[in-house]
Amino acid sequence: MKKTVLITGASRGIGRATARLFAHEGYQVAINYHKSKQAAQELEAELTSEGCTAMTVHADVSNRDQVFEMVDKVLFSYEQIDILICNAGIANYGLITDFTEADWRSIFAVNVDGIFHAVQAVLPHMIHRKAGKIITASSIWGLSGASCESAYSASKAAVIGLTQSLAKELGPSGICVNCVAPGATRTDMISGFSPEALEAFRMETPLERIGTPEDIAKTYLFLASSAADFITGQVISPNGGYII
Repeated sequence: MKKTVLITGASRGIGRATARLFAHEGYQVAINYHKSKQAAQELEAELTSEGCTAMTVHADVSNRDQVFEMVDKVLFSYEQIDILICNAGIANYGLITDFTEADWRSIFAVNVDGIFHAVQAVLPHMIHRKAGKIITASSIWGLSGASCESAYSASKAAVIGLTQSLAKELGPSGICVNCVAPGATRTDMISGFSPEALEAFRMETPLERIGTPEDIAKTYLFLASSAADFITGQVISPNGGYII
């Protein structure tokens, strides 16, 4: 039986590349989207035309009811969820003195609460089966913090703490929980930076390049594979050596 992966935030960027990679590796892929319905449906059509198994599922991950409904739909269609990849995330740049309380809470609602909702939704199924893998998305800024990204950095640091706690709690149930903390990656999230800023970042990276969504997708795939069956509670940071 094919394994099933549910990927949040899978209509664009890293999530989209991850959906493609897992589908081509033979997984049944549930493509979660919030606002990018057309992009998600186009990805589903692309993958199914290639003989892959894929479906789109809508949910704003910050909305608990929508997340639980999404998981129910995936389980109805695919019967089980073997891997949950909590990839959905948002960023907000600026001085902390300029942030409103709403700005702060919106970051945490997606980046942290979204993981909490998704994990709680899939856990009864995974615990019943005594198997499963949960992969969360942090950032290098969750490891070291970034100037003018206080809310984002704090939320991504919280993801790391949550991941490590869950690994200890869920290990006896046969569930591995790990975290991926990417460096700068060519997605919409860095599209607002100037070419000069990106070039400076590239030159500060030992491998002298910005990451691609495919780089991060491959890390997700490794953690989902049997090669990582004895890995849990870890933070893997594909960042080109920017943080060592």
